[in-house]
Amino acid sequence: MDSNRYRVCVVGLGSMGMGAARSCIAAGLATYGIDLNPAACQALREAGAEDGGADGLAFAGDLDAVLLLVVNAAQCRDALFGPRGIAPKLRPGAGVMVSSTISAADSRALAAELQAMGLLMLDAPVSGGAAKAGAGEMTVMAAGPRAAFDRLRPVLDAVAGKVYEVGEEIGLGATVKIVHQLLAGVHIAAGAEAMALAARAGIPLDTMYEVVTHAAGNSWMFENRMKHVVDGDYTPHSAVDIFVKDLRLVTETALSLNFPLPLASTAYAMFANASNAGFGREDDAAVIKTFAGIDLPGVRRG
Repeated sequence: MDSNRYRVCVVGLGSMGMGAARSCIAAGLATYGIDLNPAACQALREAGAEDGGADGLAFAGDLDAVLLLVVNAAQCRDALFGPRGIAPKLRPGAGVMVSSTISAADSRALAAELQAMGLLMLDAPVSGGAAKAGAGEMTVMAAGPRAAFDRLRPVLDAVAGKVYEVGEEIGLGATVKIVHQLLAGVHIAAGAEAMALAARAGIPLDTMYEVVTHAAGNSWMFENRMKHVVDGDYTPHSAVDIFVKDLRLVTETALSLNFPLPLASTAYAMFANASNAGFGREDDAAVIKTFAGIDLPGVRRG
């Protein structure tokens, strides 16, 4: 083993995590992966990773850094401190980059436990989707001590097109991501409502999509997600249930600040309704399926 080579493990090999791990490989980092899905671990090994499996106990002691891209705070905690958690096996001074979308309070709690173990944490949520992750061009909203930034710089350089250093206070990165998710969720919900209205009015959805994406009403989320509606393809690159979770974080953050969010609250209700209707594991564009009285490409109404 080349002891001078920077070694990083990506925990969570979903669409974002797999892309980030491949970007680390492309950047020349010795890359490992952890995921409960054996096929994902095998795919990463075939892409050039050093190793991968359901836990990192075999290689944790060799790591310089860990990048967490799991779904929520509970999964972060389990990956770090659970029965097969990686944190106790890491060398003091190793960096942990928490890039899942979690609350500021959860971020602070994780950081306190990691600090007590002699580990450095960066509160560093990401955005950009699977394509940006695979290209090493994610946007990172990071907060933490300078030592954590320095320790994790090779990972940041590998996975990010832009790193925003929000500050040294853990939780600031999480909060910036939560505000961002307010916009992302509202844009998807508004896009779905607009396309549903077009369908009701008898406007061909491919025409409506072309008009909006070449006019002032466009947004990145509309352009990306409403294409799925036009194609009738709800393969979950980012599922409805992800935005149920994220918009819940948005509304809980607002409640803690006694601050009203009428649009975000409505968007949360729309995604929760879609999840309850059975679309939770479909692409988040499936929020449009909750509108009654319209015909959608590829969707058969019961």
